[in-house]
Amino acid sequence: CVVDPLMTGIGGDCFALYAPAGGAVKALNGSGRAPAAASIAALTELGLSGEIPQTSPHSVTVPGAISAWCRLHKDHGTLPLERLFMRAIGYARSGFPVTPRVAMDWKGNEKVIAGDSHAAAVFLPEGKAPVAGAVIRQPLLADRLEEIAAGGAAAFYEGETAEKMVAHLRSLGGLHTLEDFEAGTDGANWMDPVSASYKGFDVHECPPNGQGLAALLILKIVEGFDLAAMDEADRIHVHAEATKIAYHHRDALIADPEHCAGVAEQLLSDEVAATLRSRIDMKKALPPVLWDEPEHKDTIYLCVVDTQGNAISFINSIFHPFGSTRLDPKTGVLFHSRGASFRLIEGHPNAIGPSKRPMHTIIPGMVTQDGKTVMPFGVMGGHYQAAGHAAFLSGVIDRGLDLQAAMDVPRSFGFGGVLELEPTVSPAVRADLEARGHVLKIVTSPIGGSQAIRIRDGLLEGGSDSRKDGMALGF
Repeated sequence: CVVDPLMTGIGGDCFALYAPAGGAVKALNGSGRAPAAASIAALTELGLSGEIPQTSPHSVTVPGAISAWCRLHKDHGTLPLERLFMRAIGYARSGFPVTPRVAMDWKGNEKVIAGDSHAAAVFLPEGKAPVAGAVIRQPLLADRLEEIAAGGAAAFYEGETAEKMVAHLRSLGGLHTLEDFEAGTDGANWMDPVSASYKGFDVHECPPNGQGLAALLILKIVEGFDLAAMDEADRIHVHAEATKIAYHHRDALIADPEHCAGVAEQLLSDEVAATLRSRIDMKKALPPVLWDEPEHKDTIYLCVVDTQGNAISFINSIFHPFGSTRLDPKTGVLFHSRGASFRLIEGHPNAIGPSKRPMHTIIPGMVTQDGKTVMPFGVMGGHYQAAGHAAFLSGVIDRGLDLQAAMDVPRSFGFGGVLELEPTVSPAVRADLEARGHVLKIVTSPIGGSQAIRIRDGLLEGGSDSRKDGMALGF
């Protein structure tokens, strides 16, 4: 929440899957809600139409991360928050060196940061993005973390800090009230995960409003193909086509769980999967599906298995790079932009509404077999995450790759009418895919980033994607 401010922070949202040793997997929804006064009519009256811009105060839903962290700690923590927050507080107050990968992303977002003078004062020292090795300090963020460590979620959502955040958002034109923030204190809630079987394993995802259903639907579709026997072009084609189909249903159906009841049962039946699978032609790409969801790639994921065998799959995000870029100068809180996911379309399940949660792209994953935890895993990368879950699991389960090898394979992602390919996909495979009708885009930035821990024969095997900062560690 400190050393990668592009991706995450206390002004964002959080989801987690927790598998206690010998127990069932459960999902934590730490996504925040829109203000009670938010509606299509209200935003239309304020001049908004089409979509909610990243930097609009209306893109700021009440941050849910702190509520989720404190709920996790209350229900399953063993160490005091003061100790858990100690290093983050130290990095915020004394400073942290910017890593090369973070510096690269930071540089690419100079213009959007410059649009908010308060954010620029913190994140553009001397008027420009810091280079690798530069030290960044956030003393106000350190103050907030100290308050939360001492007082829990209430220190963030209630009292003076909340009053200052609300005042700043309202000064920008936001509809937020202190009551909206106070409701966030206990906003995070446990839910049953959504699950599907795949080749003898059970895959668990967070239910809506997360997009985990899309990952499960992709797996249900591709399960009918012999992916292990396919060459690279065929595998990429199958995953791209399954992604088109699954994301079409995602965007039409996934929303606040109070507004999309029954969607999981509808999408994950064997009959539906077979029908959708039949649409895939191995020789020809389906027509492109154009999404109107905002693009973003800003998320942090981690997973842990402890000595008792408890496992957690945890993801935190501020949506766009630097979220909304709106930073409250009195609290140091950088607000996320998750509300930009809402649709301004009457009758759409994901239409903005009072105290409503938006559709979320951030999804942790968990695999079990015969009731035992096998692997917490996750893939960062915005919209890629559901497709990334399916591709990673297919590499491990279908092809028998170890975790690191499954992460290192060249990636592809069919999104927005094009099939994105990393440069390491061979020219021959590119030509094959173009011959099937795919419109290709060779990307210069890596697609996603993943982490995983596999529990096998009493040993832990970890993998950490070289596309991102991070590593696999054992203590």
